[in-house]
Amino acid sequence: MRDDQRARGDAAARAGDPRRTRDHQTGRLLDNRYRIGSRIARGGMASVYEAVDTRLDRTVAVKIMHPGLGDATSHDDDSFARRFVREARSAARLSHSNVVAVYDQGRDESGDGTIYLVMEYVPGHTLRDTITKEAPMSPERALSIIDPVLSALAAAHRAGLIHRDVKPENVLIADDGRIKVADFGLAKAVSAETQHTATNGVLIGTVSYLAPELVVEQRADARADVYAVGVILFELLTGTKPHTGETPIAVAYRHVHHDVPAPSSVVPGLPAYVDALVARATTRDPSLRPADATVLLHHVHRVSHALHSGVRDDPELVDDLLPSSRVLEPDDGHDDTHDTTPEPVSSLWERTPDLVPASRPHTVNRADDREATTVIPAPSRSLPPPRPQQQAPRERRGRRGVVLTLLVALLVAALAAGGYWLGWGRYTSTPSVVSLDQAAATAKLDEAGLEAKVDQEVYSESVAAGVVIATDPKPGERILPGDTVELTVSRGKERYDVPDLRGMTVEEAEAALDEVKMVLGRTEQAFSDTVPKGQVIATKPAFGTAAAKTQPPNTTVDLVVSKGRTPITVRDWTGRDYQEVEKGLERRGLQVKVTDSEFSDDVPKDAIISQDPKTGVVYKGDTIELVISKGPELVAVPPVRYMSTKDAVDKLKDLGFKVKKEHASIYLSGQVAWATDPEAGERVKKGSTIVLYIV
Repeated sequence: MRDDQRARGDAAARAGDPRRTRDHQTGRLLDNRYRIGSRIARGGMASVYEAVDTRLDRTVAVKIMHPGLGDATSHDDDSFARRFVREARSAARLSHSNVVAVYDQGRDESGDGTIYLVMEYVPGHTLRDTITKEAPMSPERALSIIDPVLSALAAAHRAGLIHRDVKPENVLIADDGRIKVADFGLAKAVSAETQHTATNGVLIGTVSYLAPELVVEQRADARADVYAVGVILFELLTGTKPHTGETPIAVAYRHVHHDVPAPSSVVPGLPAYVDALVARATTRDPSLRPADATVLLHHVHRVSHALHSGVRDDPELVDDLLPSSRVLEPDDGHDDTHDTTPEPVSSLWERTPDLVPASRPHTVNRADDREATTVIPAPSRSLPPPRPQQQAPRERRGRRGVVLTLLVALLVAALAAGGYWLGWGRYTSTPSVVSLDQAAATAKLDEAGLEAKVDQEVYSESVAAGVVIATDPKPGERILPGDTVELTVSRGKERYDVPDLRGMTVEEAEAALDEVKMVLGRTEQAFSDTVPKGQVIATKPAFGTAAAKTQPPNTTVDLVVSKGRTPITVRDWTGRDYQEVEKGLERRGLQVKVTDSEFSDDVPKDAIISQDPKTGVVYKGDTIELVISKGPELVAVPPVRYMSTKDAVDKLKDLGFKVKKEHASIYLSGQVAWATDPEAGERVKKGSTIVLYIV
């Protein structure tokens, strides 16, 4: 597996399937503060998650160390954790616009002791994605990317901090174009037990960008970061890495024993001072490299100025940029202090007696590129003079030799011409159409006698829709006239609308989000009288709103899921006013039905005598049945004047009254009823006592 793939692990590949990966950390509340979301990257030491700082309500990136690396049960692991904390604090001291800010660091003591680091969240993509889509790129474009990277490293070097893991995966490019360097200081926390070479040396960093002294002597200073930046610059200019191999050890070996080739050997036509800049940054002898990122940034500005000024050839700048070394002592016996032919850079690592032609004082020779010297002996002077009688045959043989020589020369020339034609001459170079729209690219290729074919269309956060991102063959590569150049065309930014998930189950909603490359976030539950239990009531962001439209991949969508109908507890409403209770129940969504009205001596009129159900739980829309009081039953007192006392008493008792007899003001025999109290016609409660006056 390539080391850049290993560093990215199973992180979401932005150029392909950009969906982020979910794991057991997702949804966790780390240290009672950070709500962990989806995983956005995984490396050999830790994983990075998008998270929400619940205290400050902001999105952050949280790096969580893999289990075991910070386990205090092991002395080495505990030492690893202490160094992790120490280096995180050092990185937090950096304050630079091109450095990913460090907000917090700690250990989750309330949980499993997880060690974590909280950083600025930078939405966008990595420099690796840009290299994949745009490289090889123009020197101007490459240096414009390297400039902020070096500015960040220069700030770190001034603070006494070495990155040690500079690589495209640690350079973040925000959606608004800002470039930031991440993971400052974390590489220093790797212990001697985590990564070893075959020679028991410690490799801290990614093998494709390791400085030779890291491999040979396991030491590093700011110049190791300079070397890594030089390798990245080579990759930006050529689209390839300078050293490859079947194993990481093989790659590390090539960094130690082979110089980084000139970018123009891969992409012809680059100015010589651009080659010299790469050679200066990546020379294998650290003493010949720029001392830190500030010095290399100065050289980058010089080269950028030459490029912007349109200068194609600047020998003085080339001489100044090429790695210089100690003066070679002359070996011809005379003392010539002006003989300053530089020693080949590679000889500082491989002491071999190479001869450097004086006409090429600045050529960097490699041990595996040496030219052999052929010694031709001079004719011997001891040969006898030719005899006169043999002169004519020798002349004939000489003429035949000349003819044969000419024939051989012609044959060799023909073979050379044929070989040149078959191997090179019949080819043309693929023109660069990267950054042109599809129509312009097709027209340019047509003018060059080549066919254009759209091989694939890919999303891009930085390249507008319809613009060519890459070609196959790459610009400058050989191609036969009439052949086809396959184009990779940008589809623009990848955006989706949040789908309507209402009425779906959680599983159905997650599948629908997966189709539009979105991620299921938090799930909340709420009562609903219209949405069945277990189905989605609403989403956050809400479907159809501006916040739910044209969202990038990996957008997190929260769900509100129904718990079913809202329960209403039945209380005892007997004796309460009917109208008051009816209004309250209707406000809660219940139906009220009066099933009967009854006289009651105990319950006031219009109050509730009884209810059904009496206790329990009901739901909105259910019916409560009530029996309402008509108050006590009233009966009219009948007229009884002139009736016999017995008949009057019987009549009153038949109506449910109690009777009390008293003498009227005129009393004769007491056999005739005269009047009542209450008077005849008045309505009184049944069972009341009626005073009957008799005469």
